Amino acid sequence: MTWLNDDFLLSNPTARELYHNFAESRPILDFHSHLSPAEIAADKKWSNLTELWLSGDHYKWRAMRTNGIDERFITGDASDYEKFEKWAETMPAMLRNPLHHWAHLELKRYFGIDEMLSPATARSIWDRCAEKLADPSMSCRGLLKQSNVVLVCTTDDPSDNLQYHQKIAADSSFPIRVCPTFRPDRALAIESTSDYNRYLNKLGEAAGVDIIGYDDLLEALNRRHEYFHKHGCRMSDHGLESVYADETTKPETHRIFARLRTGAALRGMEAIALKSALLREFAEMNHARGWTQQFHLGPIRNNNSRMFRLLGPDAGFDSIGDANFARPLARFLDRLDSENKLARTIFFNLNPRDNAMIAAMIGNFQDGTEPGKIQWGPAWWFLDHKGGIEDQLNTLSAMGLLSRFVGMLTDSRSFTSFVRHEYFRRILCNLLGAEMESGLLPPDMEQVGAMVSDICFDNAARYFKFDLPKSK
Repeated sequence: MTWLNDDFLLSNPTARELYHNFAESRPILDFHSHLSPAEIAADKKWSNLTELWLSGDHYKWRAMRTNGIDERFITGDASDYEKFEKWAETMPAMLRNPLHHWAHLELKRYFGIDEMLSPATARSIWDRCAEKLADPSMSCRGLLKQSNVVLVCTTDDPSDNLQYHQKIAADSSFPIRVCPTFRPDRALAIESTSDYNRYLNKLGEAAGVDIIGYDDLLEALNRRHEYFHKHGCRMSDHGLESVYADETTKPETHRIFARLRTGAALRGMEAIALKSALLREFAEMNHARGWTQQFHLGPIRNNNSRMFRLLGPDAGFDSIGDANFARPLARFLDRLDSENKLARTIFFNLNPRDNAMIAAMIGNFQDGTEPGKIQWGPAWWFLDHKGGIEDQLNTLSAMGLLSRFVGMLTDSRSFTSFVRHEYFRRILCNLLGAEMESGLLPPDMEQVGAMVSDICFDNAARYFKFDLPKSK
């Protein structure tokens, strides 16, 4: 597969020098993933590529549906090999989709396979990968080590007891840190009163608090926030369609929550008022404990109601929203900044329309206390392809300081998805190398190379304040 050689995506000699000397060997600090801590604790192994690749990967599921593959071969009762055959059948149709690059990078990096996946090669690749997966080095811990990961953050609900994180942390034979991330989305999911009240009961049980009034909810959330902190958490995350920043008084918030707790549906703008109050409380908790807060903004979820009833959430039926949130975002940040309660913050936007808005917004609240305190995160989800990554890098460079950027993440449930860091690093080096050769950047390899190294790892290592194991 000569097109996927050592210089893949590196179109000029300077880009190749930047990548191979300053990016390729840098460790990975993956600060946002959906990897399973239970699987890491158990050091899970897989017997075939369907288990490793296709189970739970809604990116691949969307592509297969678009290629006319019946749902039986995606999430249904077809055999593992039948599902893999349909994935192989889809691969030749995916030219120019990043999945085509990622899949072949994964085959090459983890399995040593240079062939293109297609119906003609499916059986051979299936058999060789199954044989390779039997090797102990291909367990989930083995894959993390192969990928040069030093720290990975999972995504965890406040009610989680973090038992698997504790088990991992207690295992001195495993050198990679696995840290929880406090993701309280369900504490904001008040659209279904019955579901929300059931969740509050679960949250209250975990916190040891009988959640009757709004103050009880805050006490329960703060206890769980503290519990996460004691178990190595230094980051929160929110997945939001928009930003909630309405003004609301304490008596109003207490009244709305009391109605909700009786099972009554909220009226008018009550839901936004309660979400606004809670979002601010979370931000103040994050600041008080010195955490970093992440906000993933813009998706509209579960758009296909028929498939949601069949498969539930996270099955490939979410898409890009078009909410206008510049003003509420400014209000949200300004209130926190005015009271000196604004934590380190990273924003991810899903709609490319919002790129320049986010890049400009973060500059309003850089306060000089530390480099890049407010960050615009890497191109995310529907945007983490070559063009989307380049757009994010170019816009950030024009409106902020690319040199202070904390770099890439996987945002994935797959233990072979760390090739996305390689993909990003190659694109970054190609962009900078081309500009050095054209005279847009100075021909100073040490200066530009140091920036590459910072973006690939060092900025994140400094920014997140984690106690890192010694890097290789």
